[in-house]
Amino acid sequence: MEFSIQLFIVLAVLFFGARKGGLALGLFGGIGVVILVFGFGLAPGNPPIKVMLVMLAVISAGATLQASGGLDVMLQVAEKLLRKHPKYITILAPLTTTTLTFLCGTGHVVYTMLPIIYDISIKKGIRPERPMAASTIAAQMGIITSPVSVAVVSLVAMLSGHTMINGKELDLIQLLSITIPGTLCGVLLIGIWSMYRGKDLKDDKDFQEKLKDPEMKKYIYGESKTLLDQKLPQYQWNAMWIFLGAIVVVAALGAFPELRPMMNGKALSMVYVIQMFMLAAGAIIFVVAKVKPADIAGNEVFKSGMVALIAVYGVAWMTKTMFGAHIGDIKEILGGIVIQYPWAYALALVFISKLVNSQGAALAAMVPLALSVGVDPGVIAAFAAACYGYYILPTYPSDLAAISFDRSGTTRIGKYVINHSFILPGIIGVSTSCTVGFILAKLYGII
Repeated sequence: MEFSIQLFIVLAVLFFGARKGGLALGLFGGIGVVILVFGFGLAPGNPPIKVMLVMLAVISAGATLQASGGLDVMLQVAEKLLRKHPKYITILAPLTTTTLTFLCGTGHVVYTMLPIIYDISIKKGIRPERPMAASTIAAQMGIITSPVSVAVVSLVAMLSGHTMINGKELDLIQLLSITIPGTLCGVLLIGIWSMYRGKDLKDDKDFQEKLKDPEMKKYIYGESKTLLDQKLPQYQWNAMWIFLGAIVVVAALGAFPELRPMMNGKALSMVYVIQMFMLAAGAIIFVVAKVKPADIAGNEVFKSGMVALIAVYGVAWMTKTMFGAHIGDIKEILGGIVIQYPWAYALALVFISKLVNSQGAALAAMVPLALSVGVDPGVIAAFAAACYGYYILPTYPSDLAAISFDRSGTTRIGKYVINHSFILPGIIGVSTSCTVGFILAKLYGII
């Protein structure tokens, strides 16, 4: 009975926090911890400090990259590709946003691409909802493929010390060999399906009715948003190459542990490696590109990243406090079910992800619990893509941004909220990624 009351409180905190946004979600998590500790006498769990520090390092490097203009170089290259093949934007746009997320470690890069995607699609007569919703989902799916993302690094760190059925520990390359092909298959299927979703603009009565108003028509079509007419200085290109170089180094150190310093008989943890090289990359970019400190703290990557950091802090601390106090009961209830039906773990992870609106926080809350009830590390790796479940409700900033940038009104929240533009692409993408991931894990012999 007490467990049910505490679970209800946690869900209520998550619900009200999510309605107010990511920052409020983290702050509301603090209220949850206060109630659980002072109201029910639970011992406070440990905040996910390692995860938060990795996030902070990645956010710092990414924000410095944006302040230097290096991110504009990536976006300009991406725009050249999309404008060269506008007919296939519904497939190319989500593949592009996934790639950008892979390179930068954060899905927040999608914000700058959204107005470009809208402009290309509306001028080509393509229903903007098709590439925009697909691209938003794809950007978030790309997080679990990036060697510098919080989700990937924290997952590898949490599985460290836990052997799979082949007697080996999961390493970074093994994980990416599952998540990258799975995500690409999911994103490609989203793009193909999205090509045929909704009515063509010429057949959409609501859209055609809007065009009868000259002012509305001007608003819908607007002026072209483009980076192509900008000649970017060399220091911006240098900043981009420095950042990409850091990613390559991190990936190499993850693939070859013998390249890392030995600490107490073990290779230095990738948790520390990523923090070191992300901070170092940011520092080098800062000097080379002569970045102004105020430009770092004031840009979108930094602001969005800090919101995510605070959300992870509050939510993960609250869930760790609650679930940690009832681990015995949870083992008894869920242990047999999850071991017998591996998909149950994936479904639980999707649900937790929606509650916390963060892939890193979802993994931080779910993976230790799963390991404690006997879920095999190989299964956790196979279903890693299930850490993205916050597409279920259209409350995530990138979803809301896509709705705002789509001036045609085709990307929207439905009458019943749940019937919004992102839910079907999300279901298709994540379920495909998990299925492919499970098949690959079987072929690799880790489950």
